[in-house]
Amino acid sequence: MQHEFNILRLKGKEIFPYISDLAKLRIAVFKEYPYLYHGNLEYEKNYLKTYTACSESIMILVIDKQRIVGASTAIPLEFETEACIKPFLDYQMKIQDIFYLGESVLLPDYRGKNIYRRFFHERESAAMEYGSKIATFCAVERSLDDPRRPQGWVSLDKVWQHFNYKKHPTLCAYYEWKELGEETKSAKSLVFWIKNLCTYC
Repeated sequence: MQHEFNILRLKGKEIFPYISDLAKLRIAVFKEYPYLYHGNLEYEKNYLKTYTACSESIMILVIDKQRIVGASTAIPLEFETEACIKPFLDYQMKIQDIFYLGESVLLPDYRGKNIYRRFFHERESAAMEYGSKIATFCAVERSLDDPRRPQGWVSLDKVWQHFNYKKHPTLCAYYEWKELGEETKSAKSLVFWIKNLCTYC
């Protein structure tokens, strides 16, 4: 089935009208492995206000016939949450040089259509326009023998390497969320991937 869709790049307060859509997308997509996220809409909306409060944040929206089917965000790291910033401060990195790439969420029917590539391109462009030297994101890691791992599931490590990101050996953030099947929240470690943008300036 062919899909026709539009891709928009929004900035700062332009993101606000789409917070609920992005929150619902995050809950739907992150419910899948490897995040297994048991989402809460109000928590999501509150977290995403981080992006509307910063004039330099961006959101890439994928719209199919007025329906939001995908989104990706980015923000200068200095405006992110404490949990995201702390690993870089502990590692004595200058956070003002770093642009943080948030989630990239796409409904299943829209995957494999080069939208993911567009997400990276638009966010890295915003980072360089801001003057950032480094782009980074973090991702949860699961053990290879995790019994919840779906048959045929493949990690995105090779995709991220294709976009010239390298997994940092020590930088790691800890976020709490309730997994499917859990009674309460528990801390999960997320590993940072980093790209030196100066090579591409």
